[in-house]
Amino acid sequence: MNAIRSIWRAAPVVWRPTSFNCTMRPLSTAPVTIQKPTEQVPTTIELDKLYKRVELEMRGIDPAVLLSYSWFCVAAASHLGIEVTKSWALRKAEKERHTLLRAVHIYKKHRVQYEIRTYFRFVHLQRLTGSTCDTYLEYIERNLPEGCALKVTKIECQKLPEHITPPDNE
Repeated sequence: MNAIRSIWRAAPVVWRPTSFNCTMRPLSTAPVTIQKPTEQVPTTIELDKLYKRVELEMRGIDPAVLLSYSWFCVAAASHLGIEVTKSWALRKAEKERHTLLRAVHIYKKHRVQYEIRTYFRFVHLQRLTGSTCDTYLEYIERNLPEGCALKVTKIECQKLPEHITPPDNE
């Protein structure tokens, strides 16, 4: 086996053409006629949506996680060049209390109260295109931490209907 490897290394195979008299034939000799298509393909350009404002409402049970996530959303918006107009939180958490009896059958006086606190944060973004908005929302939704919820409200700019425009004055 070693003898074969040494022979292989000692005598490299180099391909050299024996003659340089190659005849090249043309790719095509007949003239080619180009026919125009008979049907016109309708070219419709779909315009991107414009949003006047996008409102993000974040809910969570841990205020520190919610604050960190809102910072992340604002930082991601600034990297994409999105204008953040407002970012704030409610002063107090929303409390939901449930009162239960300790014992089901007796001791009506002995009760236990459970409380669930929900914290809110809001972020308002202005002047977005549809593609930028979709990209941004997908990115922040994929990085949504556990225990947090996100509600998005979009306010879209639309063209005025024809029946609202003023009539032409002659």
